[in-house]
Amino acid sequence: MAQAETETLFQVLDQSVTILMQQLSVSYIDALIETGDNLLSQSVHVENGKPSQQQADELQALYQTIELQQFDAETIRRAVQLALLKAIHNDRVDPNHQMTPDSIGLLTAYLIAKLVGAKSDLSILDMAVGTGNLLTTVINQLQPDRQNVIHGYGVDNDDNQLAIAAMSMELQHSAVELFHQDALDPLVMPKTTVVIGDLPVGYYPLDERVQHFQTKATNGHSYVHHLMIEQAMSQLVPGGWGVFLVPTNIFQSQESQGLVQWMGSSAYLQGLLNLPKNLFLDEKSRKSIVVLQKRGANAKQAGKVLLGDFPSFEDQRAFQAFTAQIDAWVGQNINR
Repeated sequence: MAQAETETLFQVLDQSVTILMQQLSVSYIDALIETGDNLLSQSVHVENGKPSQQQADELQALYQTIELQQFDAETIRRAVQLALLKAIHNDRVDPNHQMTPDSIGLLTAYLIAKLVGAKSDLSILDMAVGTGNLLTTVINQLQPDRQNVIHGYGVDNDDNQLAIAAMSMELQHSAVELFHQDALDPLVMPKTTVVIGDLPVGYYPLDERVQHFQTKATNGHSYVHHLMIEQAMSQLVPGGWGVFLVPTNIFQSQESQGLVQWMGSSAYLQGLLNLPKNLFLDEKSRKSIVVLQKRGANAKQAGKVLLGDFPSFEDQRAFQAFTAQIDAWVGQNINR
């Protein structure tokens, strides 16, 4: 049933986008944003006679075939995701702007649920929110088990990506605030209990702006993912959790010394879990989930760091056995 509803909503989005692309001479992404705005306002925006009256009437009839309030947040997220996947193909989107896969979002949500439990209030910051797929996947998975609303915050310096995120989140009625800024500039949102991020990998070019970071390089440009981890952890409440998607070799590079030194006074490395190999083109592009805990409150270094390789998602028996090991580790090592 959920799959059928997702497909129904996607078809409406896709047909509307196709009409608007032709009428407005815009990209798939821009037409998708316009479609979302139309659905939210329950009307067709016309400017300078575009779209034409005939096409506006066609769009209005198309929108009337669905009732948004009948779809839950996760159905809406999946339908928007399908549209974004088509946009990636149609618009030849930069790989750095592509979405975090659902499977990784579900793993992130699973880990957060185990680490923080279901009773405490939860707020989540995504340091590289992009189109919002990772953040909304996590919120949608965790919200049903919690009485209080999960408050989310997202940061990104790409206004087009944030426009998509804002549209998607408004359609889903997510309690998320978005901030258009460089994630390494001072952050203004409240401190959160969890911070997440599918972190960009590479060098940060503005050396003069990161001189106060402990993870900056001693020579030349600094790794942006090191800097963002430090920035993210500073935005947590004491004892809060950071769950980041990072290169698998993050602690093996020469530049990792600064990251390790910073962790010695600011965060506990509680886990490093390698994602399944079949998710990536080669070993060089493989990523892992690193789990950090901010020092303070009841936080302490786990007696044994959680290490391992997630088996393929297709191998259900091996996957369940691995998650059972994680459950046991949490029970033995984490104070919630």
